[in-house]
Amino acid sequence: MSSESHSSPDMREYGAPVDGKPQTSDRRLYMQLQAYTGVTDMGTIRNALSASGLAAALYADAADPMGAGIVFLSENPDDFVADIRSLLATTPFDGLKRRPEMTMFGRSYATGYEPDLEDALVGRPRRTVLNPDWLWAIWYPLRRNGAFARLDGKTQREILMEHAAIGRAYGRADVAHDIRLACYGMDEHDNDFVIGLVGKALHPLSKVVQDMRKTQQTSLYIDSLGPFFIGKKTWASER
Repeated sequence: MSSESHSSPDMREYGAPVDGKPQTSDRRLYMQLQAYTGVTDMGTIRNALSASGLAAALYADAADPMGAGIVFLSENPDDFVADIRSLLATTPFDGLKRRPEMTMFGRSYATGYEPDLEDALVGRPRRTVLNPDWLWAIWYPLRRNGAFARLDGKTQREILMEHAAIGRAYGRADVAHDIRLACYGMDEHDNDFVIGLVGKALHPLSKVVQDMRKTQQTSLYIDSLGPFFIGKKTWASER
């Protein structure tokens, strides 16, 4: 048995070195999307979320005229089985029909290139979801196929860079901004990631998905995409 098998797993996230020193962090932001139908009064949901003090964003479902989606945010995963769970067992949520097939749950992660690791893990994704000017959102999970995992590291990086370049171009133009969450082992359908695309208008969000279809990652190495939740934010907690 090799000596590596006795080493402790490294739970830290890594960013780009600063002044020659590596950036590491054990912080990460968890997010969960819960979707409901049978909603006749968005105001009661908004009031309940506001009174709870929890970090969250409320969306009107663009595909369901009686639908709503809520994205909860917390650095502590215990909150999802404590305070958030307790809230969703009370009025008005207990009178709504939950759509479990739309539930998405993930955690922020680092790629190793982040110039400000703490902000990339917690600050930026939080600001992106709660930004009062970015009202439209598309949320969806995805799963890569095994062929991608068997590629060498250099090829993987080249494929991911092609994909990321599209996202950066939309971000620089301030028409679409992304949230990338890992959900390995946290998703009942065995998805790898949850992606959130947010912006001022819906069309650019749809267009970035369209442009991503042409990349090697999506066209060759994605097993599944979706389901997709499309909504317009009607309330968000303070950033």
